[in-house]
Amino acid sequence: MSDTATTAPAKAPLTAADRCDRCGAAAKVRATLPAGGELLFCGHHYNAHEARLVEMGAIVE
Repeated sequence: MSDTATTAPAKAPLTAADRCDRCGAAAKVRATLPAGGELLFCGHHYNAHEARLVEMGAIVE
């Protein structure tokens, strides 16, 4: 019997077309929420919300 690890499908890398959900600047970070859904952040807004995202258990890429 072998153990099989499951992984989430790889997300496409962020591109210049991806924009911050807070201000519309170029997205630098994708945060996938444990309950589903994802948020895109510029560097400034990621820094502002990083503690809460970690607290929520978001996966940050």
